[in-house]
Amino acid sequence: MSDIQIAQQATMQEVSQLAEQRLGLAPQHLDPYGRYKAKVSLDVMAEMADRPDGKLILVTAISPTPAGEGKTTTTIGLSDALNRIGKQSLVCVREPSMGPCFGLKGGAAGGGYAQVVPMEDINLHFTGDFHAIASAHNLLAAMIDNHIHHGNELQLDARKIAWQRVVDMNDRALRDIVVGMGGTANGFLRQDRFDIVVASEVMAIFCLSNSLHELKQRLGDILIGYSTDGTPRYAHEIKAHGAMAALLKEALKPNLVQTLENNPAFVHGGPFANIAHGCNSVVSTKMALKLSDYVVTEAGFGADLGAEKFINIKCRKAGIKPDMAVVVATVKALKYHGGLALKELAEENLDALQAGLANLQKHLDNLQQEFGLRCVVAINHFVQDSDEEIALIENAVKQMGAEAILARHWAEGGAGAEALAHKVVAMLEQDSTACDFLYPDEMGLWDKIGEVAKRLYGADQVVAEKKVLDKIAMLNELHGSMPVCMAKTPYSFSSDAALRGAASNHTLTVRDVRLSHGAGFVVVLCGDVMTMPGLPKRPAAERIDIDDDGTITGLF
Repeated sequence: MSDIQIAQQATMQEVSQLAEQRLGLAPQHLDPYGRYKAKVSLDVMAEMADRPDGKLILVTAISPTPAGEGKTTTTIGLSDALNRIGKQSLVCVREPSMGPCFGLKGGAAGGGYAQVVPMEDINLHFTGDFHAIASAHNLLAAMIDNHIHHGNELQLDARKIAWQRVVDMNDRALRDIVVGMGGTANGFLRQDRFDIVVASEVMAIFCLSNSLHELKQRLGDILIGYSTDGTPRYAHEIKAHGAMAALLKEALKPNLVQTLENNPAFVHGGPFANIAHGCNSVVSTKMALKLSDYVVTEAGFGADLGAEKFINIKCRKAGIKPDMAVVVATVKALKYHGGLALKELAEENLDALQAGLANLQKHLDNLQQEFGLRCVVAINHFVQDSDEEIALIENAVKQMGAEAILARHWAEGGAGAEALAHKVVAMLEQDSTACDFLYPDEMGLWDKIGEVAKRLYGADQVVAEKKVLDKIAMLNELHGSMPVCMAKTPYSFSSDAALRGAASNHTLTVRDVRLSHGAGFVVVLCGDVMTMPGLPKRPAAERIDIDDDGTITGLF
């Protein structure tokens, strides 16, 4: 059966019963969105402030490939398995964006027998969080142009507006646009652009804020542009932040749903990891740590992007750290990194697998040596995998200083990941050192970029044009203490997507930098990464349909 067919056959528990029986949440803590979805009140955090935190397990992966790695599937399967072996576990994952859902990647609610449900709702409009974020973002854009139209009291330079517009869809035609056409009644003519919602600074602020108070403060600190004399101008100066926060009031509450095995799950927030910081919301993670003994969460794409930003941005700002990491790999993806074409991946090829293991080793080395994290490798099983290929990975991972566990959660649900769950528990019961940040706050921005590029990506040099270097130097004067959010291709350690495996001695090209002042980081755009993706020649939307009874098909 397809993922959506499996999900549609699930027997779900009423969300109010799930909340009370599994999390101890009373009805007054919930705002139900139908029978199987609910928002959880932020008051829970204050009531449980004295309760000790559970263990935080970060699920990350090798560099993604067209063959798929199953990171979200493994995250869900591991949490189900922990519950199966008698542990109290709650899974925290990001909300899917409709851009890739209708584009190339598909949805992001897991797969096979390791999914969060209701799958169709989660992959489409869900509880409306992304609509609220887009509305708040575009309200600010409208108020900026309105301010200029009605006298421009702040003397905003229309050539230096730093705030674009967003939409939750892949639409390449909106990458560069002109607004204000049609005469003076429509405002001032200027160049603008659209980004996808998951790249919005409002999304980042939403996911990094601990409270409504902090949310509003961060929204007010958004840099909107510069006046004609070069003075930076912020959202609070045009009085936009209050209304923006009002639009996000309900969205900030974590979304409670369940897995196919009726285990609780938080699905909340969704910044991309290649163009944003790639983690679910701080409020849902912190709430989960109070409600459960084991919290399994994921970071987007490979560990070079998702895990790096999870630690250096989210953990730094939230005051939390992961207790260990699970690195997801597949036989097919490793063979792809070893040089095989997609059509060749189903055939056994130990030489290509051996070559592709360099990608896994680099990610493991980064996590274990650069961040000081304990790691276990989860081999996400595919039916074509041979015993010899699995054995090769297991033996190689031992030489890398870790252990590889075969997991069959896609086909068997939590039962297929019990061995992985037992290994995770055993590792967490041992003493460990705290996870380290890659760089200190006081390090300069250019040096921070260099630390990530050279230590994690294997680059031997970082280059940028003079105008970019000047911009970085200018930002460093006022904002040098901020972390950097690297935006690059997820498919390679380099900024060139074609360089598979463990690219080394390459040059990382920084194309531009953008200040996300409210979120509190500097976005570093590398290579040709796009903040507004396009649809492929045959988008997934062509396969999605609905019948007269309201049954949706084609989602995956």
